[in-house]
Formats: sequence, C-alpha cells, structure tokens
Amino acid sequence: MIVVFGSINLDLIFPLPELPRPGATVLGRTLRVEPGGKGANQAVAAARDGARVVFAGAVGRDGFAEDALRLMRAEGIDLGAVEVVDPATGCAAICVDPQGRNQIAVASGANLAARQAQIGDDLLGPGTTVVLQMEVDAGETAALIHRAQARGARIVLNLAPAGELDEAALRTVDVLVVNEEEAAWLAAHLATGADAASLHAALGCAVVTTLGGAGVAAAAKEGRWRIAAGKIEVIDTTAAGDCFVGVLAAGLDRGLAFETALRRANIAAALCCTRRGTQDSLPRVAETDAALG
Repeated sequence: MIVVFGSINLDLIFPLPELPRPGATVLGRTLRVEPGGKGANQAVAAARDGARVVFAGAVGRDGFAEDALRLMRAEGIDLGAVEVVDPATGCAAICVDPQGRNQIAVASGANLAARQAQIGDDLLGPGTTVVLQMEVDAGETAALIHRAQARGARIVLNLAPAGELDEAALRTVDVLVVNEEEAAWLAAHLATGADAASLHAALGCAVVTTLGGAGVAAAAKEGRWRIAAGKIEVIDTTAAGDCFVGVLAAGLDRGLAFETALRRANIAAALCCTRRGTQDSLPRVAETDAALG
C-alpha cells in the first residue's frame, strides 16, 4: 500500500506561444483546468500503475475543491484522510510553451493546513510506502518521516520544490528524488557534489536525480545507474517529475528491484511528456507495460 501525504491543487494551464519575461504579457488562445498538486499527481500516477493508494491532505470550503479531487476519486484512491479546512483550495497557474517548457506559480492555500496526524498509525508499517513532497508544511513532513521510520515503512521523498527540511528527517528517508535544480540546491546546503553519488555518500539514502532529456542517474548501496531518456516528441513536461515519483514508488511497493523500478518510472515519465496536461497526461499500467515491452 502507498500512503501519499501532500498537496492538492486545481491547475489553470495556459498554453502560450512563449513563456512570459518579467513585466511582459503573453496572450494565449485557450485555458485548460485540471486537478493537480505534486501530492495528488504522484498519487494518481501510482494508482494508474496498479498501486493501492491512500491520500492525506487538505482542500478548502470552496468551488475548487471537488474539481481538484475529481481524478483521485475516479482512480479509486482512498480520500478518507483528506480534511476540509477554511483556507482556499490550492491553485497553480502553469504557462507552457510550444517546446513543452513551463513556468509555474502556486498559491498553497489549504495545503499548508494539512497535518500528518491525519494519517493513523494503522496506515504506517513495513507493508507501506510513504510518499512525500515539499508543498505542505515542512515540519509536518519531517514529523511524518520520523513516525513512518519508527514503524518500519519505506519512505520516498521528492524534495520538490527544494526547501529546508529537518536534516535528521532528510537522512532518515529510504529514497530521495530530486531534479537537477533541486540537486544543486541540496548540494550547496550539504557542501557536497550535486551528482547522485555524492548526495548518496553525504546522506546515506538512495538518491535519484532526474535529468530531463538526459535521463536519470541514481546511487544507492546496491550500486550506481545511469539510464538514458527515450527518444520522444516532447509536448508538455509539466507532470513528468510527479509521474516518475509515483511510478517509482508503485514499483518499489510491489517488490520490483530498484533498477527495474527506475527503468519503469523513466519510461512512464517519457510517455507523460508526449501528452498535454497534468493528471490527464499520466499513463496507465498497460501503456507503460507496452512501452517497456
């Protein structure tokens, strides 16, 4: 079972001819509205890859809440640990250019009211994989890491967006996933190299660095890996990182070897980049199986 503690947003997606420069206005033709948030995206990615998923987070008492939860409900994710709170539901404005690059602004809203106590001890244990990101309160994230570790759960942390986290909690996780910018931020914080091997040596946990078009690098006590990206036509990279984390967690949760889970997540993220949107772009288990085959 996978327990995701994280953010829930409604994404407002603006396809634009170019990304705005400071002070500039860029006109686009359309607007798409989709469920999003790193936590919710990763939960949907894991569920679509066949995992049983429980989600804990928070939404507001507003008209955005149901739309933000729509696809998690559709995928059968257990939302019993989602709280309804006074702050507005989280919202993201996502600008995407014709090359699939994006700029994202997020209003955290209700996400900052999510509390790790919403997750009962009965959901934490050796049979659970806990997935976390950095779009909810960092103190709550750290507290859940310590609780999960004490009860023997596997812990997958996506340090995204990069931000301060209790260092003892950071060293407690089993798998840390970062992109190149997050790796550079963390390396400066730890006074070490930004490559996966250096971060693994500094922290002791398995470290996965997603490298966009250059693929994935990873380092763990079992070894070192460098996996090339597939050759694809990139349409939209918005949800690719979340897709990778969710599918990686799903693979590890069902017992795949680390390298096998890495390769599966890499392929799923590539499929995600060939489609527009956030949660709507996340592939299903049969699609990833076919791409691997």
